[in-house]
Amino acid sequence: MSSPLADKIRPATLDDVVGQRDLLGEGRPLRRIIEGGRIPNMIFYGPSGVGKTTVARIVAENAGMTLYKLNGTSASTADIKQVIADSQSLFGSNGVLLYLDEIQYMNKKQQQSLLEYIEDGSITLISSTTENPYFYVYNAIISRSTVFEFKPVEPEDVVPALERAFRLFGEELGTKLSIEDGVCGHIAHGCGGDVRKSINTAELCVMSSYGGKVTLDTAKQLTQRSNMRYDRNGDQHYDILSALQKSIRGSDENAAIHYAARLIEAGDIISLSRRLLVIASEDVGLAYPQAVPIVKACVDSAMQLGLPEARIPLAEAVILLATAPKSNSAYKAIAAALDDLQTAGALDFPRHLQNKHFDGEEAAVRGQHYLYPHDFPNHWVEQQYLPDALAGHVYYSYGENKTEQAAKAYWERIKGRNGDK
Repeated sequence: MSSPLADKIRPATLDDVVGQRDLLGEGRPLRRIIEGGRIPNMIFYGPSGVGKTTVARIVAENAGMTLYKLNGTSASTADIKQVIADSQSLFGSNGVLLYLDEIQYMNKKQQQSLLEYIEDGSITLISSTTENPYFYVYNAIISRSTVFEFKPVEPEDVVPALERAFRLFGEELGTKLSIEDGVCGHIAHGCGGDVRKSINTAELCVMSSYGGKVTLDTAKQLTQRSNMRYDRNGDQHYDILSALQKSIRGSDENAAIHYAARLIEAGDIISLSRRLLVIASEDVGLAYPQAVPIVKACVDSAMQLGLPEARIPLAEAVILLATAPKSNSAYKAIAAALDDLQTAGALDFPRHLQNKHFDGEEAAVRGQHYLYPHDFPNHWVEQQYLPDALAGHVYYSYGENKTEQAAKAYWERIKGRNGDK
């Protein structure tokens, strides 16, 4: 009872580790490295509670190395120097493995202080991070390390660990616990693949039970809604927004409403609203131009209402966008125009478009000669609008949808030509 149950039942061998079969299964790369005994510098990347620390400990034990643990949230350069000092004493006679958890919280200078000792072999570094290491870890450390990605553990893989945890807890209490059907499954699903959180929840269930009986109702009350795995400043934030937009772009309204629900459940209606406004123009665009004002109205309503009612207009906007016809023609047109601007720079305007009515003495051609379209049939007349260097350049191509094809047919009739313009 003095230490958390999750630490007491921590696996001692690779075969006991829950999940991560892609890394630790028979014949898999990380398992072969660990069993080989020659340990390189490694970075373990993945969400919390999926076995990164456990595997680092098993690595150190298999290699007969002395394990030191530091956490990037609190470790200082002095702490690192102390590990280095120990590595040069009898403590490090078989080699020192430094497990640096949450390395992303260390600044560049602190990370750089490790390089010399990694290079000369004073320490072997295993660092872990819940954020993408290619964004948060110093490049020189990445180049000297092998990155292994740990995935969330599937709920069905967590259930055996929970059953084992309940057995161990019963042994500590000297009684046989009665676990109601569905308890382990509910905790496993509710904790979203976080083994440590699942086991800690099991411990809470036992501590709050009566007469050694753990009920499903108790599990439901104590299971944290951590399956969201949501951090507004982390990768999951952008992953969910990306999944939402790609689902809407792919016209899968069910997937889209799922990812929207995850953002709503996390209380992040601002990010959801902003992304919906982007999607209305980027992915639906001119195929259904009315989507923009409709989505704007839904977003404004959501902001005025606040949660929980905000979920209703936001769901309306999500389903509207997912089921609407799609066109990215406007997105492609502005991207092409910006690309030309970067390449050619700001070119001169045609003389007849300029906002001046007096020609200087140097002017080779006098007079603006602008043709006013409203003076002509159908309010259109042929004249050049692009700069000379870009004359005839096409940025916009009509999308293959009813709205844009109707506009295309109209202008082909007026302009008396075939093609995109």
